[in-house]
Amino acid sequence: MRRAERSIREMARVLSRSPSSISRELRRNRLPVHASYLDHHAQERADRRRSNASRRMRLKSDKIRDYVVSKLSQDSSPEQIAGRIKIDHPDLSISHEAIYQYVYHPSTPNRGELISCLRRSHKRRKRKGAAPDKHKLKITGRIGIEQRPFEVETRARFGDWEADTLISRRSKAAVLSMVERRSRLVQLERLEAKTSILTSQAIISRLLCFPRDSRHTITFDNGTENAGHEEISKETDIRCFFCEPYSSWQRGTNEHTNGLVRQYLPKKTDFAIISDEEIRLIESRLNDRPRKCLGFKTPLEVANLCVALQR
Repeated sequence: MRRAERSIREMARVLSRSPSSISRELRRNRLPVHASYLDHHAQERADRRRSNASRRMRLKSDKIRDYVVSKLSQDSSPEQIAGRIKIDHPDLSISHEAIYQYVYHPSTPNRGELISCLRRSHKRRKRKGAAPDKHKLKITGRIGIEQRPFEVETRARFGDWEADTLISRRSKAAVLSMVERRSRLVQLERLEAKTSILTSQAIISRLLCFPRDSRHTITFDNGTENAGHEEISKETDIRCFFCEPYSSWQRGTNEHTNGLVRQYLPKKTDFAIISDEEIRLIESRLNDRPRKCLGFKTPLEVANLCVALQR
């Protein structure tokens, strides 16, 4: 496909991968001289990387190790730790990949406890697989993401939202998860059930807490709980858009946010016994957490600045 000069998005669509995955593969395995991509060369490089994966990874110094362990216990991610250490200790540095390798190495002291501090707490690091076959889903009045204004992609303005619903394995209760794309501001709301009526009511209530200039667009997946999008648009004057089926990467900001939420609310959690106060506490902790993509400012700091500038 590369020789046929297919675009990255075309290849991603054919291979059921996200464009970013295709881009990373081409960048990581292209020939250094001609900057071209050959499949056999890429496989050789992948095999070499795999053979080196078993090498022991240890942190550079006790000071770095103590810092990493301390921050992990405070719910910071490896990427946040790698970014923040340069601010707290300018003489120290470490990559997020080195932290992951340290945490997952069999010889690491208290390995199980460190793994439990990670957001998803997998016993082993997992690779993302291919997306399932795509099927058409119908929601009345649905407007596809291909019609969404391009400026949403640039994150140049405050007021473009993404939304999803987290479910529990133990009850019908759910948690609405909303995130604003520019600031990464998180809004969480507990739902008694994952229904379109309750979901719409919660979204409307949350969006109306923001000024009109902070409600431009909101992007959903194709779940039936989002069938009330027309009511949401009517009540809040926001434009609603839907991702392609089984293309969660088109709501990448929200998917990442859900991973942060799951650090506090694992899938085994019974949402029926979680209080609204606990949900507010989780929301507050996420909005007060420094983020690399924000220059290690917090979502709340960026959101407050954006809203102030809109007035």
